Amino acid sequence: MEKIIIAFALQMVVFVAVAQTNPIKVVFDITSKDTLAHQGALRHMALMAKSYPQSTFELVVYGSALPMFVKGQSTIEKAMAPLIGNKNVSFKVCSATMKRYNVDKAQLVSGVEVVTDAILEIVTKQGEGWGYIKEGN
Repeated sequence: MEKIIIAFALQMVVFVAVAQTNPIKVVFDITSKDTLAHQGALRHMALMAKSYPQSTFELVVYGSALPMFVKGQSTIEKAMAPLIGNKNVSFKVCSATMKRYNVDKAQLVSGVEVVTDAILEIVTKQGEGWGYIKEGN
């Protein structure tokens, strides 16, 4: 019986190790103006990027969350800096939202990319098999 338990435990260790090395893709969606939600979204993304370095993560901002990516308004600009150079992490903002709030690309935090439509970006990622997390507080 003891050998069966040890064999099972070893199988579980191997299973967990393999499961954690399989790359994942996750798109984070945030529309909240709440700066605590902004901080939480970035924290979740940073922790996942660290835990799954072979995986891909994208944070998509639109609506009232726009200040999250605007220089001088963002409460997470400094915290974003270490992630900007990570090839598996991207930050996207909706151009329609930017237009509605009269924000141009020069006003964005360095490293933020503009997409034509945030919702289409998210739906496209989901269609490609990406996981989806709606951030909020």
